[in-house]
Amino acid sequence: MNRLAMRMAIALGVLGLLGEPMTVVAQVAGTPSAWPNRPIRLVSPFPPGGTTDQLARLVQPALSQSLGVPVVVENRSGGNGSIGTGIVAKAPPDGNSYVVVFDTHATNPSLIPNMGFDTRTELAPVMLVATGAMVIVAHKSQPQKSFADLLKSARASSSGLAYGTIGSGSLAQLAMTSLGAQVGFPMTHVPYKGGGPLATDAVAGHVPVAMATTALLSPHVKSGALVPLAVTSAQRDPALPEVPTLAEQGVTGFEALAWWGVFAPAGTPADIIARMNRELASALSEPAVRTRLTGLGMSLRLSQPAELGSFVDSQIERWAKVIREFGIRAGD
Repeated sequence: MNRLAMRMAIALGVLGLLGEPMTVVAQVAGTPSAWPNRPIRLVSPFPPGGTTDQLARLVQPALSQSLGVPVVVENRSGGNGSIGTGIVAKAPPDGNSYVVVFDTHATNPSLIPNMGFDTRTELAPVMLVATGAMVIVAHKSQPQKSFADLLKSARASSSGLAYGTIGSGSLAQLAMTSLGAQVGFPMTHVPYKGGGPLATDAVAGHVPVAMATTALLSPHVKSGALVPLAVTSAQRDPALPEVPTLAEQGVTGFEALAWWGVFAPAGTPADIIARMNRELASALSEPAVRTRLTGLGMSLRLSQPAELGSFVDSQIERWAKVIREFGIRAGD
């Protein structure tokens, strides 16, 4: 009898004397209690093809390999991202459920009454993955070729120049509303039901101006269909390095960033969150993944969990003030 067999026999004998159930033996051996020991769910709370979905599917293979279990991407869309996020918020905190969120995560608490979960208390931050600029564009047939041109056109319009975003209550609407109040120009919001319809109408010229992430609009800028007027980041965006910032065009102190992060259910053990943070950082550091995300307009952050928690708190507070001041509601 080898040493392992002898130890197991002794353990079985002792447990038998103590009256312990056989299931405890397996836990002593350490197999089922180790994490991870079953498939991990990675929820994208938006439809397939969006940036959260693309991010989840880019890290999926590396996570599956490093963790040694399947990582399954689930699209659970609806409610501006709140439905899929709520599913993870209510999941058992066992390290097997995660959600990839977009910037709507910080605006939904002020826009959606009775979401069914508390963003701050029922979710545990894992990593702020990336931030990204938004870009203001005009159709190539429009006279605007700079942000100064946009200001001039908007101020000359009695009803305000129309601009499109991916939807009512979107970060783009909040940012454009805040920007308009800061520099003093009237604009009329045209909400769309997602990035696809917005991009289609912007390229066709059905809406003269649009604001969305560089991830959505940069391909159409590069094709020449849309003319970029400004990016909303403090520095020029790597996806559109030729486009000046608002600060470069005289608008100081304004920044509005899209962002992507990963959360787990509150109560997930800290050591599991720390391990997932490390595995995500490793997966996102692969050259092919970095290149792909940069092409989507994402500037990688790869933060520690606490940084994401502080970042989300600041974003919730900032945009809640805009939502209250201008009476913005989702679905208007």
